[in-house]
Amino acid sequence: MKLKQGHIQVYTGDCKGKTTAALGLALRAVGREMMVCMVQFMKGGGPYGEHLAAQRLAPYLTIIPTGRAGWVDRDHPDPEDRRLAQEAFELARQALTGGKYDLVILDEINGAVSFGLVEVAQVLELMGQKPTDVELVLTGRNADPRVIEAADLVTEMREIKHYYKTGVRARVGIEK
Repeated sequence: MKLKQGHIQVYTGDCKGKTTAALGLALRAVGREMMVCMVQFMKGGGPYGEHLAAQRLAPYLTIIPTGRAGWVDRDHPDPEDRRLAQEAFELARQALTGGKYDLVILDEINGAVSFGLVEVAQVLELMGQKPTDVELVLTGRNADPRVIEAADLVTEMREIKHYYKTGVRARVGIEK
């Protein structure tokens, strides 16, 4: 099944759920035998549960985790983090423009921009290269206002209450 008109969606905000929402959309698309590629920026540690699920949903769902394990220093990113993010960006460009995928998800791309690993101009250019029949989703905190303006749909995840504040750590199968 091909889309007649793909759109650009942004999932941003300070609360949990951006990647989860994108994966829900991916699951819906896979159910319709659409081809989905998720390129994950700054998510080299793993495997996460979605990686294991993608193995079961192949060839319809491809997830490409990129980056080093651990956290990127927002104020002083390592040159290796920049290099890996640029490699991921090129993978994202190929996925979006290569004609194989119906839905392309750039997970944590907004964070990669806010950390200075990817330039917002690169993202805007890529958004402009989106083929008509491909859906593009960009996730991550701190979406640049220019990305928000260029998107067709923007959802902000806003924290009202979060169990992390009571000491609950990331749980296997729920957060990772």
